[in-house]
Amino acid sequence: MKLLVLGGTWFLGRAVVVEALSRGWEVTTFTRGRSGIPVPGAVAVHGDRENADDVARLAAQGPWDAVVDTSASELAPVTVLLGTRALAPVAARYVYISTVNVYEGWPSEPLSLDSPVLDGPPDADVDYGRLPADWTGPDYYYGRQKAGAERAVLAAFGADRASLLRPGVILGPGEYVGRLPWWLRRAERGGRILAPGDPRKTIQPVDVRDVAAFALDQAQQTGLQVHNVVAPIGRETMGGFLEACMTATSSTGELVWVPDEVLLRSDLRQWSEIPLWRTHPGVWQVDGTSAVAAGFRSRPIAETVADTWAWLSQGNLPVPHARWGEHGISPEKEINILAGLG
Repeated sequence: MKLLVLGGTWFLGRAVVVEALSRGWEVTTFTRGRSGIPVPGAVAVHGDRENADDVARLAAQGPWDAVVDTSASELAPVTVLLGTRALAPVAARYVYISTVNVYEGWPSEPLSLDSPVLDGPPDADVDYGRLPADWTGPDYYYGRQKAGAERAVLAAFGADRASLLRPGVILGPGEYVGRLPWWLRRAERGGRILAPGDPRKTIQPVDVRDVAAFALDQAQQTGLQVHNVVAPIGRETMGGFLEACMTATSSTGELVWVPDEVLLRSDLRQWSEIPLWRTHPGVWQVDGTSAVAAGFRSRPIAETVADTWAWLSQGNLPVPHARWGEHGISPEKEINILAGLG
């Protein structure tokens, strides 16, 4: 297989490249060259996806058996469309890493492949779907942008040459968002640790290496493939996740479980101030059975936790990203909430 990876130097993109090289594939990566270190063994091409000349220069270096797009999370649909139109003549298949945010019902209701997808045209610019500054309702901007990007892939490659993969939360070595690293460092620090909600609540994060392997499997598929890439509903719990963090770090701390209603009264930012905590009923109720039927395998979250701690403990750091600083409750706020429990 000759593979083109859009991205390829950090987190998911890097995991895709490492896995592809381990399979003996020929790999080309396309990045701006501003962050991340190229994986040895891959051919690195530098350019900007928003620059038509750079994209045309990339296309001239084809053909490829498949493209795996891991770097479109912050791109407008029209930019994705620019790339897909240029690559459609020189690539047999396009695997697009999308998100469960494309569904109208996320995170408020359980989701399946039959759930309605948000609007978003394939040629939408970066302003499509933006909401007023004083908007207090659901924020569908990101989901509309990614839904439009999915349609951009289909517009250029057609339904018979595309795979649309919709992960929820991706964790693992190299994570740049900071969710799992924050919990690991918090467990390492010890003391009384605010544990959110009900320890029995199911969660569905997946390991970056498993998503990478599945994306490569999809590169060899035919016909339209659309899959929610999540851990099975009910297999993993918040309690099991935090206990794994305690075990991995040999923590001497104590998990103090605080009910959702108490946390809601404390004016905490769900999803970020306490990473992975969200009270919306559909956030961890995403049906991923089609991905499993197509070969997706999701390792136990305890393995992801242990491997991420080993990665951090070796002095590794992810590529700097603005989202890292968004995650985690301040020690002072945590102490105050726990003190209020009596």
